[in-house]
Amino acid sequence: MPVASSHYGPKCYTSRVTATALSTLRVFASKPFMRFARRFGIDDEALWNTVNGPCDADLGGGLFKYRLAREGEGSSGGARALIAMRVGRRAVLMFGFEKKDLANIKPDELRGFRKAAAIYLRYSEEEIMGIVKQKALIEIVQSKKGLEHGKGI
Repeated sequence: MPVASSHYGPKCYTSRVTATALSTLRVFASKPFMRFARRFGIDDEALWNTVNGPCDADLGGGLFKYRLAREGEGSSGGARALIAMRVGRRAVLMFGFEKKDLANIKPDELRGFRKAAAIYLRYSEEEIMGIVKQKALIEIVQSKKGLEHGKGI
């Protein structure tokens, strides 16, 4: 049985996922999320770093909330991302919103995002690659020169 610890709970600032050269973490984003990210002005490298940094909250069921920040702006000018994640294996950036537009997610919306997270995390590697080939998901890959936007791998 898991042991309760003081750092578990809605805040997970202490947890960190680090992608190394040998990392097996694969990062994907939905097309609507990528449109949001481009409008917000965040690039693939910043998205990769966000997923590999501390989360703002563990929302349960493999769903995490992360802060997105633009350079030169404080947290009030930031945004949030809802990410389905199996730590160390797969992350799917599902939904992004600016704090000025939406303070928080409603309980019924949260249930829907948890269901979507469960579906994304249940897919096999072959099924995920099929979704990427259909261009419903975009893979964000780490490269030596920084990060590149996946080209429908």
